[in-house]
Amino acid sequence: MKLLAIDQGTTSTRAFLVDMAGGMELVHSAAHRQIRPRPGWVEHDPEELLAHVSAALAAGAGRAAAVGIANQGESCLAWDRISGRPLGPVIVWQDERTLDATERLRAAGAEALTLARAGLPLDPYFSASKLGWMLENLPEVAAAARAGRLCLGTTDAFFRHRLTGRFETDVATASRTALMDLARCRWDEELCALFGVPAEALPAITPTAGALGETAPGGLPLTASIVDQQAALRGHGCRAPGDAKITFGTGAFVLAVAGPDCPAAGRGPLPTVAWTGPGGGTVYALDGGVYAAAAAVNWARGLGLFDSFAEIDGFDRPPAIARGVVFVPALAGLACPHWDRRARGAWLGLGLADDRRDLMQAVLEGIALRTAEVVGAMDAITPVSACIPIDGGMTRNRWFCQFLADCLGRTVLVSDQPELTALGTAILAAEGASLAIGRPPAGRRVEPRAQPAEWIARFAEARRLVQDFAARG
Repeated sequence: MKLLAIDQGTTSTRAFLVDMAGGMELVHSAAHRQIRPRPGWVEHDPEELLAHVSAALAAGAGRAAAVGIANQGESCLAWDRISGRPLGPVIVWQDERTLDATERLRAAGAEALTLARAGLPLDPYFSASKLGWMLENLPEVAAAARAGRLCLGTTDAFFRHRLTGRFETDVATASRTALMDLARCRWDEELCALFGVPAEALPAITPTAGALGETAPGGLPLTASIVDQQAALRGHGCRAPGDAKITFGTGAFVLAVAGPDCPAAGRGPLPTVAWTGPGGGTVYALDGGVYAAAAAVNWARGLGLFDSFAEIDGFDRPPAIARGVVFVPALAGLACPHWDRRARGAWLGLGLADDRRDLMQAVLEGIALRTAEVVGAMDAITPVSACIPIDGGMTRNRWFCQFLADCLGRTVLVSDQPELTALGTAILAAEGASLAIGRPPAGRRVEPRAQPAEWIARFAEARRLVQDFAARG
């Protein structure tokens, strides 16, 4: 017996058939366009994403008992409730167009409400301000609202509405919108009013796993729907409080299981819903991220700092930070625990003797050091396990993995399974179908080496300088 797991991510849609032992077969893969109409704006074509998800379903039809879908999380859109037609683009989680709006709300003191109810700071990252922007700036969206035909939601709700006929989202995805009361797991009227989002246009909130409808094409039962990072957390085998994972994709995403009680909110690591258990209970997590990880590496490659990835698998010199060269990877701002969107990336401490390899080494170090900041902030709230599993494209770089372990002061387990999001989605889909997939976490262990304390302090000072410079601008 097999499950179909669809990972609809930021750059592509992939689908795998997963057997009960956790074996995986790729059955569909398609990249989609990254649309950047203005600086700071990032969009996707909703119909293109849906076509790729539909193709993935067709690839698994007749071969799977059920299907689970993982989604991008905060990316969202508007569509017509009757026809299902999109009323604008998908506004992607990376998009910054609502920065001024969230800053105005912060200046008015509104962040106290978002932290208290949703557990989230005011940031363009989350869906709420994007959905409010659509109503203010897209005439078709406003017209559909007046006609009572408007659907607003994250991409999963769009897929589920078009594929199953049910206008629903899961509780983990809803917790990423800044519109859900985190303690009660339902839409909050005051939060909706704050962002100008009509609650009646939002989808019903469901568990992450269970009987969630039947898909067309394929006629497969949908038994799991969840945010990609929460799916990866489950794929890593994280279940107990303190279990954490790091995924190095476009950004670096750190999640740690918190347990059945919702953690206190603050402007550091964010409380979020991990998933609902088989018995229906809510499991919470702490979330934190670095906006630019692989995105920073690819940007550096575009600058000509390296040609092939083999060039940066090792360096014949001491760490750049030991020599006073620091890179702060704030290319799209600083996320957890600083939440400073105005900060921008910078190298500090450069001299005439430094070359492109020094610059590139500092980029990798900066990503690792920023990730260590996030884990340290989480550890102060919920003690994080001594071994942290990691996945994503950057984990193929052995030098980076070792430097990361050194920065964390923890063992890292480099997963031997590159598709943890899909695996976690399949595990949840199996639970939703009263089945079980058994695959213990496995991979290469990297033990930490002692690292001088002044390196962390040096990076923190560089990051503060970047923030101070941005604040004066």
